[in-house]
Amino acid sequence: MQDAKEEVRSRLAIEDVIGEYVQLRRSGRNFKGLSPFGQEKTASFYVSPEKQIWHDFSSGRGGDVFSFVMEVEGLGFREALELLARKAGVELEQYRGEGGRDLADRKKRLLSALDSAANYYSQSLLRNKGALEYVRDVRKLTGQTVADFRIGYAPDARSGLIEFLRKKGYTDQELADAGLTNRYGGDLFRGRITIPLMDSQGQVVGFTARILRDEPNAPKYINTPSTLLYDKSRHVFGLHLAKDAIRTSDYAVLVEGNMDVIASHQAGVRTAVATAGTALTEGHLRALMRLSGNVRLSFDADKAGVNATERAIPIAQSLGVNLSIVSIGDRAKDPDELIARDVALWQEVIDAAEPAVDWVLARYQEREDLSTAEGKRVFTTAALELISRLGDPVEAEHYMNKVAQMTGTSLDALQSKAALGVKAEERRLKQVKATPAPIKESRADSVVDSLLAIATLEPDVRALLQPDITELMTGDRQRLAQYLGENLRGPLNPLPDALKEVEMYGNIIVLRADARYGSSSSEDRIYEAARLLRQIKTEKNNEDKARLVGELREAEASHDEARAQRLRQELNQVIKRT
Repeated sequence: MQDAKEEVRSRLAIEDVIGEYVQLRRSGRNFKGLSPFGQEKTASFYVSPEKQIWHDFSSGRGGDVFSFVMEVEGLGFREALELLARKAGVELEQYRGEGGRDLADRKKRLLSALDSAANYYSQSLLRNKGALEYVRDVRKLTGQTVADFRIGYAPDARSGLIEFLRKKGYTDQELADAGLTNRYGGDLFRGRITIPLMDSQGQVVGFTARILRDEPNAPKYINTPSTLLYDKSRHVFGLHLAKDAIRTSDYAVLVEGNMDVIASHQAGVRTAVATAGTALTEGHLRALMRLSGNVRLSFDADKAGVNATERAIPIAQSLGVNLSIVSIGDRAKDPDELIARDVALWQEVIDAAEPAVDWVLARYQEREDLSTAEGKRVFTTAALELISRLGDPVEAEHYMNKVAQMTGTSLDALQSKAALGVKAEERRLKQVKATPAPIKESRADSVVDSLLAIATLEPDVRALLQPDITELMTGDRQRLAQYLGENLRGPLNPLPDALKEVEMYGNIIVLRADARYGSSSSEDRIYEAARLLRQIKTEKNNEDKARLVGELREAEASHDEARAQRLRQELNQVIKRT
């Protein structure tokens, strides 16, 4: 699809696309505006039409028009390409193989059928007094909320929807593929309130349908089965309406029920989304982390909720997602009820979200008597099993100390139990091997970017980029730093052929230099570069110390004295150079 990507890029001006999301104003050769990824009063977001790139100094993000749409809309590359292709008037089918075109045509037909179904259900709601009373009087939903979520009603008829869609030209096979029919070929949803399941762009991909009045032998909800368009392991309900609030607030609130989401949005708390039950998957978290790395779970504190949280912790850690828990306690049975009582209470418990591991440990503590030996044994077994799933040794040590304090047990006793009793160390290593944590950017990366930006303008600063400095960097940063250190006066606008492999990053650094240091004096730039160099070395030393301390604790816990002695020597060397 590379040809399609370039065709789309050639037809769109990056400043026009971004200008639909950000109010931009001209600043020399560039445009600037307020960051769409946070709340700020001073413009730190720059767009370069010349280089077809953008950079947000407040968050450190940057890239081309595709990466911007991916970030701001919470989309993967393919979805962003499809969105921009529609905007540019490019038919992607002509760039696909025959099989790809057939699949795209099938998806387009199914999306159209589902959209027509949503319209049919919406009209049916307006014609059914009982359904309207349930929505308006029982659920207390406003007309705007009903319209925003496209809530409807499926008539209690054998094939009312099917006949309606057949007249529009859809085949029975297409309706089955869309998940709209039951095993007899009739309507899947009958006599129920319908809530469309929409993707992150607001396209209907399925439905969930609730019975009007609870009956003993009838399921409360019926959902669309897995189809070509709908996969419950990836779908996040309400994301199309929540993504702006999630991006601005820098967190998502994940609740258990779709009605909780609807009630929260109606009350003005628009960060709420939901999954199908408590089965939180990597797919769900990946969809959310495109908008924010912070996810707050509002699950029940019962056994199912605790188990779901336990399963979610290692998944979140492997993706670098910060997971915390929203506790309603005994204030209400769910967010919907709490919101009906007082929406301020709902926002209050969201703001008071507790780190996930702390929350789970508190639930363990509630169910055991820690004044007894048996209670301590059961509690520490569960706690150490949980801690064994943590990928960060410093975080694991923190919780080992917390468990020791909670039980009045020595840290040595817990470490012995971890190594010999429940074999937590073996399980931790197995878990890390199975789901390795992603490589996170160093805290010094933003500092490195600023240093390199100055180096593009100042030959004297380039001369400082010697091997002892560049070895502290990685990837594109290291390659650009090495080039600058070897080419003290070479221009970077346009980028030389030697930097084509790091073209995107190089252009962002040139844009950073122009925006941040272009008007500074040479003397000020050099002073700032000296400060940044000191900070880079300090950050590197701090990271090395944290890593070595964690590895040393592991070696001591496993009684590997040879490794522990070597790590102590390395740690001493780092401390000496601090």
